[in-house]
Amino acid sequence: MRKILCATGILLASVSVAHANSSTMSNFSYDYAEARIGVSPLTYGAGFSKSIHPNAHILASVDTEFDSDWNLAAGVGFHAPINNWADVTGELKLRNEKSEKHDGSGGKVGMEVNIGVRQWLGPQLEVGGLIGHTSIDDDDNVIGAIYGRFHATELFSIGAEGRFNDTYGDTVLLTTRFKF
Repeated sequence: MRKILCATGILLASVSVAHANSSTMSNFSYDYAEARIGVSPLTYGAGFSKSIHPNAHILASVDTEFDSDWNLAAGVGFHAPINNWADVTGELKLRNEKSEKHDGSGGKVGMEVNIGVRQWLGPQLEVGGLIGHTSIDDDDNVIGAIYGRFHATELFSIGAEGRFNDTYGDTVLLTTRFKF
């Protein structure tokens, strides 16, 4: 099952990139730096995304409780418009995690594949969600997230996100995103 999900994610990303042209433009910016704080448990994190193609981006993120733990992720994502107000997204990431479940001096290495959607509800309000699969050290999990983001200006936004069944369990995050 894990191999099928990985192959599907790679196939979707490659088909999206192969069929992209200059008239296929996304409805959202995928060039940003992000800072975030988890409310329960208390975590700190940062993220980065950069477009490498009209329908593809690279990304990296780190989260920690500063208790000899971390969740590092880096990978490639695709994005394509569904209509004038929504994008479908997907990501394939390599993850390195050191937590209560995955202990060791260098953490444990695994992967994540996910698919999601981003939707404009108004000129400044964005909502979205994703569902995915992680496989780290023979521990397979289904993960999910939902979020809302208020774009105060074209270059700055704030948001709230709920993550489910991820590294730190069910978590609420407050985020700040800077577009570049």
